[in-house]
Amino acid sequence: MIGEDGEQLGIMSLRDALTLARERGLDLVEVASNSDPPVCRILDYGRFRYLQAKKDREGRKGQKSTALREVRVRPGIGQHDLDAKFRTVKKLLGEGARVKISVVFRGRSITHPELGMGLLKRIAEGLQAEAKLDQTPTMEGRMLSIILSPSSRRDGGRPATPAPPKDKVLAAQGANDAKTQDP
Repeated sequence: MIGEDGEQLGIMSLRDALTLARERGLDLVEVASNSDPPVCRILDYGRFRYLQAKKDREGRKGQKSTALREVRVRPGIGQHDLDAKFRTVKKLLGEGARVKISVVFRGRSITHPELGMGLLKRIAEGLQAEAKLDQTPTMEGRMLSIILSPSSRRDGGRPATPAPPKDKVLAAQGANDAKTQDP
């Protein structure tokens, strides 16, 4: 038996423990039922649940959830429609979401999965700067899918252009000043 302040109250019968908890206006909660004898604690159960929920919320606050979003295409998609899908995928990747791109086969198109593989390969190569491939193409029923996740680069995938040295900038400014002066 453990008291509300964490002090050991010793081994006692269930009747005595319940009486003690009622006298203090608290609840008797079984903490470890597998031990012999079972361990019980006197506490305010409502407050305990409140503090536990508060701790869980604080723990989730620091976590970053990565959503898995899905974009579906057909094997015979036109170039302009594919460009629209590219923009959608880029926007989702920019938001930090993982993106599942699925090629949906309907009817007889399932007999030509190589068309879907080629399409997914084009998409993956087109998004190489913004995303990295998490999952290679897998066939799930009548859908062929890949999963892309945002690349670790935060600058949108553009290579960093080095800043020009300061002495060249100052020299260029000096040349501009010389041009603007009237003789």
